[in-house]
Amino acid sequence: MLPVTETTAATDPTATPLAQAVVEIERHVATGGWDGPVRVFALVRTASALDAEPALAQQLPPEVLAAAAAEPGHLTSVEQEGLPASDDLEGLLGAIAWPSTVDGAAVTVERVVLPPEAEDSLPEDPQQALDALMAHPDRQDVRLAVGVLRDGSAWCAIRQRSMDADQAVGQGPDAVPGLIEALRATLA
Repeated sequence: MLPVTETTAATDPTATPLAQAVVEIERHVATGGWDGPVRVFALVRTASALDAEPALAQQLPPEVLAAAAAEPGHLTSVEQEGLPASDDLEGLLGAIAWPSTVDGAAVTVERVVLPPEAEDSLPEDPQQALDALMAHPDRQDVRLAVGVLRDGSAWCAIRQRSMDADQAVGQGPDAVPGLIEALRATLA
């Protein structure tokens, strides 16, 4: 479990419990380095999890318990193991349906991206396009961390391999719209 440890001013969108959870997940995944698998997390309100499972309090650090007491929306992430086999991310997410006790979901995935003008020049053939993508001088390796809640809110964190530092992670509510929608569908 990855608890989110602190909430700051409500006027700062990066201080929401969801934003904090997504950033904490991305940082946790970053400790494992690059070229990792897709990882999926359930997001649960810490207070609700503690009500349902009081013994959980013994597993969480004191600062997390204090943060959960101070912020009713405080979230704890639970990494999912034993995910169903799938050939692609869309298939994997399409096979997941969360129970009502899960307040949200998050996923991390690594991708190779190109500037839009470079994408337009890729060959039609899938293998040729992949070869061109991997050889393109403007390609960027990125890690996407995206989280959504049942209320529809979303948050994204994006780390570039070329700028691999916690302070260089970009954030925002709608940076990866397709992945946001795919995650939202797992909560329906």
